[in-house]
Amino acid sequence: MLPAHLTPLDGKPHRPPGPAGFMPFALLGVGVVAETVDGTLRPAWPSWTGLAAGCALYAAVVVLTFRGRPRPAWVALAALTAVVTVMAARYGASWRYLFPLVGVACGIALYGRAVRVVLAALTVLTAATVWAQGASVELVMAFSWGTFSTGVVVATLLHLYAVIGELRETRRRLAEAAVAEERLRFARDLHDLLGHTLSVIVVKAEAVRRLARRDPGQAERQAGDIEAVGRQALTEVREAVTGYRRADLPDELARARDALAAAGIDLAVRRIGPAPEGEREVLLGWVVREGVTNVIRHSGATRVEIEVGADMVRVRDDGRPAATQPVHPRSTRTTRSTPSHQPQRHQRRRKQPAPPPPAYTPPGHPALPTPEHPAGAPGRDGGGSGLPGLAERVARAGGRIEAGPLPEGGFELTARLPPSRATG
Repeated sequence: MLPAHLTPLDGKPHRPPGPAGFMPFALLGVGVVAETVDGTLRPAWPSWTGLAAGCALYAAVVVLTFRGRPRPAWVALAALTAVVTVMAARYGASWRYLFPLVGVACGIALYGRAVRVVLAALTVLTAATVWAQGASVELVMAFSWGTFSTGVVVATLLHLYAVIGELRETRRRLAEAAVAEERLRFARDLHDLLGHTLSVIVVKAEAVRRLARRDPGQAERQAGDIEAVGRQALTEVREAVTGYRRADLPDELARARDALAAAGIDLAVRRIGPAPEGEREVLLGWVVREGVTNVIRHSGATRVEIEVGADMVRVRDDGRPAATQPVHPRSTRTTRSTPSHQPQRHQRRRKQPAPPPPAYTPPGHPALPTPEHPAGAPGRDGGGSGLPGLAERVARAGGRIEAGPLPEGGFELTARLPPSRATG
């Protein structure tokens, strides 16, 4: 736990120092002022001139650096170094205390390798200047170490504040990305929930319309089912908003059986090995929901088979035939390259204004990778959020989605997850 003086108050982060925070270092020249006033430094006017120039150059280094003008700041730093070196060589005494001021200016104006090289050179210059005046080894070491350490401390301080600023910006962007990901997840959940439920309502509403005059009792029961499904959808949406809904596989299979029965589609469920558990069951439940929804909405199938294993689920239907012949690259190329087939194709278009597509792909969803539509190929119907969103969920769990038309007709959707410890 951080000490109290390092913990931001009220969650407000500490602000990095500005130019005003480094100006007090100019007080290192107080000794020069005192010795010039009492007559120790003679003649006085060069000392006063040098001190004024040194303070002005130091202030220029600080201000220019914080205003984002590094090159003029480097020129001012070089001039400051020259002034302090000349005056320290001429007067010695308190002028040597301004070498650490030059070290501070180096730490402010330079960064990276430059600050290390320049500080090393400045340390050598300080030691040579002090040693040339006949000072003891202790004084040489004191001034040299003081110059080097002040520059390193200031440079490290500013570097840490720069890193902290980058971390804050990264945290802000991560928070925005998390919000966007949560919105995308919620949009996928709503699509999966309402797409399935609305499909069931549409099917049952069509049944009510057909039975209204012929069998009022059956029509009334179907209308009751519509009400029940609508209430269930409302509950599921509320649970999705609060984040508690789980698409359990047994419940999804039961809903799939009811929905397919209402649409006049037979369902056969086959279990392979042990039942999935935990998050795998939830994820495979979403696969069943999406697959059954697409069957009801788009396939025109009469029979659906669902295979369930510990690490996989497969939804297969016998919907619209894939084509008059199996779709594969060779047959497609051969048909296009034979001129004698062209009149027959135009004749088919005239007889059937709306022929079935060569491969069943749910409208609104790009085709997933298949031998005929490799990964990266654009779908015929543009974007969507059903199968692609489902593929993203499965991929995050380390699995994969396989979907495509069957040669004999129909469509197959398979989700495979990595083997669990229990099955692996």
